[in-house]
Amino acid sequence: VEAYTRIISINTRVDDSALKVKEEALYRLTKLYVKERRFDAVMDLLKNANPLFIMIPKAKTAKIVRTIIEIVSAVPDAIQVQIGLCRQVVSWCTAEKRTFLRQRIQSKLAALLFKSREYQEAMAIISKLLRQLKKLDDKQLLVETHLIEARIQHALRNLPKAKAALTTARTAGNAIYVVPLLQGELDNMSGTLHCEEGDYP
Repeated sequence: VEAYTRIISINTRVDDSALKVKEEALYRLTKLYVKERRFDAVMDLLKNANPLFIMIPKAKTAKIVRTIIEIVSAVPDAIQVQIGLCRQVVSWCTAEKRTFLRQRIQSKLAALLFKSREYQEAMAIISKLLRQLKKLDDKQLLVETHLIEARIQHALRNLPKAKAALTTARTAGNAIYVVPLLQGELDNMSGTLHCEEGDYP
């Protein structure tokens, strides 16, 4: 742990090779903390890495933070921990004015809240987030967020709104390349809603 911490905190080099080493050290340290179930240490790690994040492009920071959250997400029985981490990262992003990353993490947070059946809070986050995304015209995140909205509305038994959200997701997806996994999730949601109405293909 100490060796990885030293690698991350050394600021003498910021070339590509040094940054790759620092990034790998962040991931390895995160995996160690997760294995020991020291989830608070993961957030502290992100905070302590702030000097590094200031030196690298925002897109690179976003990738690192998302990867760290994915490492934590691999823990099968720690959804509340994941929710807590996402909340803290959203607060950090707001303080650091990292809008793009904040929106990504809020979408992830809404999906986690949906899984934990906290539908009202998830819907509140989604509604606010969608207003922001429509102004920025981020089609990829729009597709993902509208799909989460459709799932939440379906869980709330509001089928008309679920269908409307799915239609909007598909419309946004028509303008971009949708990866096969996301396309499969859209098709699965579509099939679920058709079955709800007794419209079996």
